[in-house]
Amino acid sequence: MIGRGGLLVVATRNRGKTTEFRQAFSKLGIEVRDLNETAGIPEIEETGTTFFENAMIKARTAAEILGLPVLADDSGLCVDALGGEPGVYSARYAGEHATDADNNAKLMRALSDRSRENESGDGGGRPSDYGPARFVSSLVLFSPGNESYLEAEGTVEGFILTEPRGTGGFGYDPYFWLPEYGKSMAELTVDEKNAVSHRGRALRKLLDLIETNG
Repeated sequence: MIGRGGLLVVATRNRGKTTEFRQAFSKLGIEVRDLNETAGIPEIEETGTTFFENAMIKARTAAEILGLPVLADDSGLCVDALGGEPGVYSARYAGEHATDADNNAKLMRALSDRSRENESGDGGGRPSDYGPARFVSSLVLFSPGNESYLEAEGTVEGFILTEPRGTGGFGYDPYFWLPEYGKSMAELTVDEKNAVSHRGRALRKLLDLIETNG
């Protein structure tokens, strides 16, 4: 599907995601470009109801336009107290052109509107939180030549903080607490994040599949 020294386009304009993908694929000698570096790809409407469906829509659409292998991911935050929201709408939770700050503000409003009876803090270093949540990432690598694809999914469990911590990462990272690290996702180094994150876990599965399938 794609070999060492090949070119892979990732269907994102999010430079934070591109950095993670570029670091992961450098180990296979694969060059990574994103949609900021690739002309001719319009905004792709994500009409799927699952992370996999949206990743497939993005990967297939871009690959067929470019004639190159394209990797797309759809990932999001699923919060138990909100019935799994924002889910597939994570990137546009506060609207189609919402910023990370907009989405985080809406998340905090939604959670603060709920009863705080279950708000917790263990007194041993874990800050107050709104209860359990998980990040989910679905990756699809689509090859237009034979219309084949590889897919992988990763998840990471944690808690939603009542206050942000850390300045790294992007998206909901400052509000996502990882008990095993005693840090928010935004306080991790890039290597730490790649080791534990939903996208990092999905990427490792996908890299194994790429090596297996050539």
